[in-house]
Amino acid sequence: MKPTRILLVLAALAASPIVSRAADNPALQSGDYIAICGDSITEQKIYSAFLEEYFLACQPATKLEASQFGWGGETSWGFLARMKNDVFPFAPNVATLCYGMNDGDYRVPDPARVEKYRAALTEVVQNFKKAGVREIVVGSPSPVDSTSFKGVWFHPPITPDQYNETLEGLTATAKKVAANEDVRFANIHAEGLRVMQAMKEKYGTNYLLFGDEGIHPKEAGHLVMTYAFLKALGCDGTIGTITLDLGAGKATATEGHKIVSASDGTVTVKSSRYPFCFYGDPSKPNATTGVIEFLPFNQDFNRFMLVVRNPPAGATRLKVTWGKDTKEFPVDQLENGINLAAEFLDNPFSEPFRKVQEAVLRQQRYETPMVKELLHSVPDWKQNGVNGSNKLVKELVRMDANLREAAGKSVVPVTHEIHISD
Repeated sequence: MKPTRILLVLAALAASPIVSRAADNPALQSGDYIAICGDSITEQKIYSAFLEEYFLACQPATKLEASQFGWGGETSWGFLARMKNDVFPFAPNVATLCYGMNDGDYRVPDPARVEKYRAALTEVVQNFKKAGVREIVVGSPSPVDSTSFKGVWFHPPITPDQYNETLEGLTATAKKVAANEDVRFANIHAEGLRVMQAMKEKYGTNYLLFGDEGIHPKEAGHLVMTYAFLKALGCDGTIGTITLDLGAGKATATEGHKIVSASDGTVTVKSSRYPFCFYGDPSKPNATTGVIEFLPFNQDFNRFMLVVRNPPAGATRLKVTWGKDTKEFPVDQLENGINLAAEFLDNPFSEPFRKVQEAVLRQQRYETPMVKELLHSVPDWKQNGVNGSNKLVKELVRMDANLREAAGKSVVPVTHEIHISD
């Protein structure tokens, strides 16, 4: 995308918030079950996995569950046709939607397709409401990459600027639908453009946030999507606070963390609530470590704070050791609190978090063929007189519930030490 075009879009971003409908009002309640719906970008099982990992490990509310219902090549009207059969049997009470990439048909803006998108999105939201879904987030389409997007082979040639203009129009439509239906809105498109520009300025134009073909994001791009959805859901972002009083040799912890011991500058904590963890080479878009420089994920959704009281007399700086790494901080910064999750990317939760990710992916990889190859065929089987279809649906739902339960149980308490020295 040309710099002038980026500047115009970023200027509009200031007037077009990432989210609407009082995003500071938390959407998630204990026991909620979230349906993550979208096209092939959802079916990639990256942002959908990030969301579920956050729900389970970071615990914006207790006992959360999630499933992904992504379908490659899908439009909003395609989902409308299948949602009752493919999603309603699972009875979610929260849903996220991410459509628009295919709805624009990889062409310049077309008013007829915009209207079709508006009508379909509206009916999707209304159907969810009728089915008892309490909270709905309408997500905008993500942008296409300004370097790698070359159009789609079976469509007329189109530039990244041209298709991002189409996607901007669909984003505005999605926002209007959310406002008209009084549901939540996540502006993935605007946030994606902002972060893409920043990453390319730092790492070069070949940093492909939105994929080798410019459509399917890399992991860093999926973290941007995750951020926008968490914002729309009104997640608080507090993971916990550990307060260590060096003078008294005592420590306290907030909910989700238990002090095991505290003495000689070392506090041992048993945590059932995890910070979100990041991996990889920050210069690569298939890593999540680099993008957090330009995405306030840690500040907004990953605050695992350490507060140090009563430092040694005369001390101006203290060392903090957590896991394998040691870093030095000014005493006044420690007294105000440091964010361990942001300061120590490789930390005692890194490997436990990977295990949660593995369990989530086992579940979500089951869900794609479950929906596309089995559940979606049930109406045809019934029409052709195949017996046992209802029993099959119940069994598919039961198996998914078992995998969701296993994913939840993968979040096991982590015992870790924080050591303070001068």
